[in-house]
Amino acid sequence: MSAVRVVNLGLPKSGTTTFNKALAASGWRVADHRIRPRQTADAALHGAFVGDLMYRGYFGSGDPLALFAGFDAISETSVMRRGVNFWPQTDFGLIEAARRHHPGLRFVATRRPTADICASMAGWSNMLDRLPHYAIPGLPQGYGRAEDERARWIEAHYAFLRRIFEGSEAYLELDVGAPDAAGRLSAHLGVEIGWWGRANAKRAAG
Repeated sequence: MSAVRVVNLGLPKSGTTTFNKALAASGWRVADHRIRPRQTADAALHGAFVGDLMYRGYFGSGDPLALFAGFDAISETSVMRRGVNFWPQTDFGLIEAARRHHPGLRFVATRRPTADICASMAGWSNMLDRLPHYAIPGLPQGYGRAEDERARWIEAHYAFLRRIFEGSEAYLELDVGAPDAAGRLSAHLGVEIGWWGRANAKRAAG
């Protein structure tokens, strides 16, 4: 049975690594992008992408969190590499299934200014080559290299989340650079956050 208490629905480069590090420093076991062997004794999960596991659960049993026993949080759901392409944070059906199966589940959408996310994507490894190569919800194949295309996609994603969670206390859009970010997250989750800062700030392109 899943013990996941919070799922981050933010896009890549929105502060997902900061979110991961903050919860890990607070004693939570966090699934971030891919499951590491040190995180679970279940060898079947070693190396599995978080997004893939969410869809396996969703289409296998209806519960996107069914395969996350032992984890407290999910910080990065998407993957886009070597033919693997999953974006659970954009999927209405999957999000609604998680809410239905786990009534007490909390959701966070880490956020930075759109221009900053765009710039981080441009400076992260070969992301600008990968974005146009894959068909991503809201960003079809062939789009995403231009900054204005990425900006339109980013803005639409957070508008989508605000719409489906409208009026719900289970959802927090979190500006990770705000002075009160740690306090807002702490209040949302009902726990003290043991660390807050800026993680994974930059990796050289290429």
